[in-house]
Amino acid sequence: MLLNGDCPESLKKEERAPELPRENGLDEAEPGEETTGQEVIVIQDTGFSVKILAPGIEPFSLQVSPQEMVQEIHQVLMDREDTCHRTCFSLHLDGNMLDHFSELRSVEGLQEGSVLRVVEEPYTVREARIHVRHVRDLLKSLDPSDAFNGVDCNSLSFLSVFTDGDLGDSGKRKKGLEMDPIDCTPPEYILPGSRERPLCPLQPQNRDWKPLQCLKVLTMSGWNPPPGNRKMHGDLMYLFVITAEDRQVSITASTRGFYLNQSTAYHFNPKPASPRFLSHSLVELLNQISPTFKKNFAVLQKKRVQRHPFERIATPFQVYSWTAPQAEHAMDCVRAEDAYTSRLGYEEHIPGQTRDWNEELQTTRELPRKNLPERLLRERAIFKVHSDFTAAATRGAMAVIDGNVMAINPSEETKMQMFIWNNIFFSLGFDVRDHYKDFGGDVAAYVAPTNDLNGVRTYNAVDVEGLYTLGTVVVDYRGYRVTAQSIIPGILERDQEQSVIYGSIDFGKTVMSHPRYLELLERTSRPLKILRHRVLNDRDEEVELCSSVECKGIIGNDGRHYILDLLRTFPPDLNFLPVPGEGLPEECTRAGFPRAHRHKLCCLRQELVDAFSPQNASEVPASLETGAGGRRGCGKPDPAHGRPARVSERSWGRLGVAQLVEGSCLPAGRVSTADPRSREVIRNACKAVGSISSTAFDVRFNPDIFSPGVRFPESCQEEVRDQKQLLKDAAAFLLSCQIPGLVKDCIEHAVLPMDGATLAEVMRQRGINMRYLGKVLDLVLRSPAREQLDHIYVSDARVPQTPSQGVELSGLSAAISHFLNCFLSSYPNPVAHLPADELISKKRNRRRRNRPPGAADNTAWAVMTPQELWKNICQEAKNYFDFSLEWCVSSAGALGPQHEGLWGPRPVVEDVLNIFPVVKHVNPKASDAFHFFQSGQAKVQQGFLKEGCELINEALNLFNNVYGAMHVEICACLRLLARLHYIMGDYAEALSNQQKAVLMSERVMGIEHPNTIQEYNNIGLVLHGVMEYDLSLRFLENALAVSTKYHGPKSLKVALRGGRGIRRSAFHLTPEEVSLNFVSSESWACLSFTAPSMASVLEQLNVINGILFIPLSQKDLENLKAEVARRQQLQEASRNREKAEEPMATEPEPAGAPEDSASQPQAAKDPSSPSLQG
Repeated sequence: MLLNGDCPESLKKEERAPELPRENGLDEAEPGEETTGQEVIVIQDTGFSVKILAPGIEPFSLQVSPQEMVQEIHQVLMDREDTCHRTCFSLHLDGNMLDHFSELRSVEGLQEGSVLRVVEEPYTVREARIHVRHVRDLLKSLDPSDAFNGVDCNSLSFLSVFTDGDLGDSGKRKKGLEMDPIDCTPPEYILPGSRERPLCPLQPQNRDWKPLQCLKVLTMSGWNPPPGNRKMHGDLMYLFVITAEDRQVSITASTRGFYLNQSTAYHFNPKPASPRFLSHSLVELLNQISPTFKKNFAVLQKKRVQRHPFERIATPFQVYSWTAPQAEHAMDCVRAEDAYTSRLGYEEHIPGQTRDWNEELQTTRELPRKNLPERLLRERAIFKVHSDFTAAATRGAMAVIDGNVMAINPSEETKMQMFIWNNIFFSLGFDVRDHYKDFGGDVAAYVAPTNDLNGVRTYNAVDVEGLYTLGTVVVDYRGYRVTAQSIIPGILERDQEQSVIYGSIDFGKTVMSHPRYLELLERTSRPLKILRHRVLNDRDEEVELCSSVECKGIIGNDGRHYILDLLRTFPPDLNFLPVPGEGLPEECTRAGFPRAHRHKLCCLRQELVDAFSPQNASEVPASLETGAGGRRGCGKPDPAHGRPARVSERSWGRLGVAQLVEGSCLPAGRVSTADPRSREVIRNACKAVGSISSTAFDVRFNPDIFSPGVRFPESCQEEVRDQKQLLKDAAAFLLSCQIPGLVKDCIEHAVLPMDGATLAEVMRQRGINMRYLGKVLDLVLRSPAREQLDHIYVSDARVPQTPSQGVELSGLSAAISHFLNCFLSSYPNPVAHLPADELISKKRNRRRRNRPPGAADNTAWAVMTPQELWKNICQEAKNYFDFSLEWCVSSAGALGPQHEGLWGPRPVVEDVLNIFPVVKHVNPKASDAFHFFQSGQAKVQQGFLKEGCELINEALNLFNNVYGAMHVEICACLRLLARLHYIMGDYAEALSNQQKAVLMSERVMGIEHPNTIQEYNNIGLVLHGVMEYDLSLRFLENALAVSTKYHGPKSLKVALRGGRGIRRSAFHLTPEEVSLNFVSSESWACLSFTAPSMASVLEQLNVINGILFIPLSQKDLENLKAEVARRQQLQEASRNREKAEEPMATEPEPAGAPEDSASQPQAAKDPSSPSLQG
């Protein structure tokens, strides 16, 4: 499934691995160990009950929390079955109306047992539209069409389809429900040799759910807006309704409520009609005029509230499905209203009007953050505004490509046009005015937005007070790349040359600097490993910078200091940047580098920079290989194991550092010079690793080295020479350490890449760019363990961009279906179906010069053949190793269920249902909750399961406080809690948490994401533990089917999964399962199978799901306790020594530096790690 962001976003390790220091020492203390009394009180704040008095129903109690806002009670009432039909109301306490945005703790007199009265308020046009939209959402609450279409942050969830609603709130099956006999035979279409691969089973339908039709039509009337005389009578808008009994009525929405009027389709008569019934709610009025509506709406709401809350809550970012069923197009007034006003910039016409995104984004970052409550409030505001901005930017980018937004420079060529919509600036990924001429042209312009987004993400992570970045979202849609950015106040009122006071606007020819920017950027230089350096401008004057020359500084009209164009935040990758006269280390030349790339913006990843820089003194001996040369290598790769060979320490300096480290256990970045004998050792070690200091391991890079057009002063030539060598060492480090380490981890099952997305994620964790995928494969093929590694099947996402870019909108479906036929079909020459309007005269085409980006008429796709396409793919794979996920997901297409036609001679245009954008954005992080989560993982790995469980629960509460109910990181917490409760024997609690984890993984990651498949395995294990064998079998069979898709029918994983349910009934699946469970015999007839014991089945389930119980004797336990006590004493002694030596350190560590995590176990740094040993 496609995930939004880099991240779909996940506890994505490429974002959390480089844990950067923040301002004001916010991350100085280790959460869970040292918290102030105030913070503990906030975390453990208890709720209380209030009584709600609503019109027409009995009073009821509601549990609330002091941290909640009054608006959240509004949302609860709008979701309850008996109050869901009300939207325009206020809450009163003792006759005083409560402010919607006030926290309950701040409401005077609100306490346990207080009575809140629901008071109906007069409608406005805004409130009336909100009410109609809410009624529409209630009527479609069980309809999955919005989830299939990727609308309003709806996404798919099929857990209830498998359980048939059998899991109650307590984790036990609901009483009175009996399961039908289950056939565990796999369906024909997943067995070997099957030619048909239908997509329908990927969206299982609930056979018990039947669409309930409450109304036939609910839409806006053609008599809108009300004339002036009716406005003075309180008329706000008119609705047209056709009931299920085929009665056509016209409804007036007034300030007092809703009532029937006497208008028809051809005659306007606003007078009230019979029955003269005024209702404050549209639902109450429809109940009066339609018995069918009253009956079906009540049933619909009962089914809606019976669904799990996680199935109804909107996700923070949109998740798209690449398959969808064919569905009828029903009338929808809200959808129509959005579509009709889209060309006019409909954000100005919806409730809330236009938002100042830049002001909201920057104001939330300026919120106080001195203590935990302030940080939680700040991070919650940042996350909320960012998710709203991402959704708006995505809609705007699609509108730009679809031609629904007017360009601010319409006379320019299409590629050079820019757009402003909803206070967001949009630009296309093309080389405008030869700006990237020396860097690769349009190819470099296409890559630059992604590099810029990575820079924005990094500077946001450092979070320096007073330094601001732009809200940035990168959207790929219909073959175009669109960059959406918030607008700096005043930037449009003056030229760029007048605005930029720091950096360069022409790649180094004219360079400017500013003392305030140097001060701010200096505070980011240490965590980002950026060297403060000097360059020459066009007048040969020395200019000091603390970033790349492309980084621009602009002071907006609001007085804030903004930085933008962060595409060169990280140093260049010399393996793909040939420089005349500069040779690379032997490790690089042996691998065939340097090799020319299609653009010159290749940069090293932040993860590689952090891995290359010594974070702890204990890393130095292993990193020094060449002695005096100081090259940071890991030795030549050992071809027998795919990992670097161990190198002996020949240098006395390295040996001295090793002895010093063993005796001191010093923290990251700081070494002691108290012992005079060690000063020379430390000095040599710092010089060998390329540190800019002689007393501290502080490695920094000059991002302008090897940058075309950038010149350095003569006085800095020695420094430049050292920086060049440092970049060469980093390039060698990637090839000699990181890539072999990745292959080694795969062989040893330390990492489990299961598809293209997880493979890319694993590579990014180690700082390996996707262009190195070919080198990874070469090392795999040379390894004797290559048979243990799954076959990697990937396709290049760049290939389909050419046929889809510039295609006339009327021919887009035909172009995509023809591409899929060429890509997937076995038919040698599929025929393209050109739309009828392709026969337009060329004379008419010449008059259509400046059209919207998506309105071109490229028909080159029609002559494409499978041979030509696969030739291009092979050539692309050879020239550029930027592999990605399977094509349908990476290009975000949606296919219909009758896709068998893709293997036929004719393209099936009707099977292409929609096309979705691929969105990349920054994922704001809950820092305090994340540290609690890391601490809990560390406790679990040390064997303290109860303490770890408490910390994980605390992290879950903080995550919920920041992100709301749905987020990838919350899913990781629930998954780990379920495993911990299972290990500790609390199966009911384990099942409850695992059920939530499955639902959330389906919603925020997608139904086919590898993590979701693992959740199916886990819930099958937990269900087996609570002796729900029939339900367990359903999930294990589902995991088996998807595993067969990914791993093939003869994979050992499939064999194990096929044999861990009712094993004897699964023996007919594949011979591998029989050979796995029993020794082969001479004759099948002579075999006698013994049913496995329950203990053996459960043990096998535990092993398959990564849970290993190690039996320990009493003596082992005593030895373990003694070892833990000894390590605690060593840590305490190290802390005391550190405090004693702190005044003597020449370069103390900044207060914001986080505690080193390099010494923690791998799983402690990996929240999504599938293995857990208890």
